[in-house]
Amino acid sequence: MGVTLQEGGPGATEEKADAADALTGNLAWMLAQASHVLTTEMTRAFEDMGVSPRGHCVLSTAASGEFTQKELADAIGLDKTTMVVTIDDLERAGLAERRPSASDRRARVIAVTAAGRKCIVKGEKVVAEIQENVLSTLPKRERQAFMETLAELVDGRLSTPAQCSRAPRRRQPRA
Repeated sequence: MGVTLQEGGPGATEEKADAADALTGNLAWMLAQASHVLTTEMTRAFEDMGVSPRGHCVLSTAASGEFTQKELADAIGLDKTTMVVTIDDLERAGLAERRPSASDRRARVIAVTAAGRKCIVKGEKVVAEIQENVLSTLPKRERQAFMETLAELVDGRLSTPAQCSRAPRRRQPRA
């Protein structure tokens, strides 16, 4: 299995390919590499919509119920600072609003605007197209098995980060 890394200077390509091949047995590295490349592709595709993949994720989740910023951050796995910046960006773009909660007048919830709902629909098409394109590189019989197996890992063994003294930073798409 070969993994291609970006080229450096003359002779660097072969060394980098050897280094990448040495990592192909490392599940964490392979998942991180796949995530990074897919996230950059999604970020590029969402640029034309004026929203980031993270913003689209926040909008999609917010549209499914009445959530405070903290509840959304917990559901998506974002820290509170990143969530505030993301909601600020969505508000500036007219895609979401902070509104008083119907059930707790002290709380504010994130409401998706009509423009935000259109963005969600358009973004879902972008996600589906990229996902289909990526999965089309696998043999047809392996696509569903891959997704089901990955879902089992994410919902099971890899659902909760381990507690450690210096947790690694999550890669975030550039807004």
